[in-house]
Amino acid sequence: MAEPRIIVVGAGPAGVRAAEAVVMAGLRPIVIDEARRAGGQIYRRQPENFTRPYEKLYGTEAGLAKAVHDSFDALRGRIDYRPETLAWNIAGGQLWTAQGNVQEALPFDALILCTGATDRLMPVKGWNLAGTYSLGGAQVALKSQAVSIGHEVVFMGSGPLLYLVASQYVEAGAKVAAVLDTSPAGARIKALPDLMAQPAVLWNGIRLTRALKKAGVPVHHRITPVEIMGEANSGVSAVRFRDASGVEKTIGCDAVAVGYHLRPETQLADLARCEFAFDPGTRQWLPRRDEDGRASTEGIYLAGDGVKILGARAAEASGKLAALAALSDFGLPVDGAAMTALRRDVAGYARFARGLAKAFPWPAHQAAALPDEAIVCRCEAVSAGDLRSVMRETGAIEANRAKAFSRVGMGRCQGRYCGLAATEIIAAQAKIPVEQVGRLRGQAPVKPLPIAIGEEEA
Repeated sequence: MAEPRIIVVGAGPAGVRAAEAVVMAGLRPIVIDEARRAGGQIYRRQPENFTRPYEKLYGTEAGLAKAVHDSFDALRGRIDYRPETLAWNIAGGQLWTAQGNVQEALPFDALILCTGATDRLMPVKGWNLAGTYSLGGAQVALKSQAVSIGHEVVFMGSGPLLYLVASQYVEAGAKVAAVLDTSPAGARIKALPDLMAQPAVLWNGIRLTRALKKAGVPVHHRITPVEIMGEANSGVSAVRFRDASGVEKTIGCDAVAVGYHLRPETQLADLARCEFAFDPGTRQWLPRRDEDGRASTEGIYLAGDGVKILGARAAEASGKLAALAALSDFGLPVDGAAMTALRRDVAGYARFARGLAKAFPWPAHQAAALPDEAIVCRCEAVSAGDLRSVMRETGAIEANRAKAFSRVGMGRCQGRYCGLAATEIIAAQAKIPVEQVGRLRGQAPVKPLPIAIGEEEA
């Protein structure tokens, strides 16, 4: 039998562990990574000429980040690593990639998608002003450019990433004006039985909260965002919100980082024609996979936060598990006991993730309360009023039909940042469950390509 051709997409925690397992089996995988250096978003590396210590850059995750980086560095000579390469389509048993202006179609026997996650965003009036970033964008600025997004930054939203990035800014010496959390503090107590599935991770979260309070950062719970204030020519100047008592307050700032946990990057799984199912706990459509990572499409394996948000530790376990499943499917010897242990680890992280969904709920109710003038799709400048008007005029209550009439989700991000909120607005307006609205279907290319792109020469 010819050596199977295995491709790993993504070089974050899941991709690194998947590639490592393939190498240990004596094979040489191709590793496609959109970034310049391995590590993924959570463990994004600083540029080669930066010398900030791991503790400053990653905080409580420093040891895990270094372990992933060191493991990848040890693999470099035994993998076909292709950084700064976009995986933009899957068709005909081939993965289509682009590096610069050159595209290539790579045939595969097994494709392990470790595509990671992006910010999950809920629009607020004024979020299209200059100076408004996603939490991930604020984190990238700090890690890759060693800069703060502003002189005084407000962090607003919910979820562990809100506290992680805010604490990383404090650690770096940036001024954090406030942390505004939409979730009630009491929700964490109710979620405690599930959160105790990973006590070490839970303790890290407690440490982040304590560090913010020790630094004198105001932390407000159960807030309702009202408006990001400012002018078109000067950008953000303040954030207006209602506190837990319903009292309206304003905090001055020149930058805002917003985000409500994360959403999986599922576009490639969609192009691979994998089946999806609605997850009521997070109100998202997610690709189906078995307990080892096999998707419904033969030869496709899914791991890490690109299929379900379970965190970096779970991504490492699921990445290795998916690779072992692929190797087993090729008839290669694998350690059955190791696979059993990995399944147990992933299940534990899944329970913890259920706790996070309860502790930091997605504020779906905010979609119904968005004023008509609030922009929903920043790429195409589609407002909440535009979307509601399209529904009234055309009767469109299915996500892709509403997209066709309104252009919501047709921009550069292809609905990554507005799609989930748009479906919530449609569901609220039509008074139907959000799962009946469906999901925006992925299209190739998953991200914009250079006009001058061409085939690689033989």
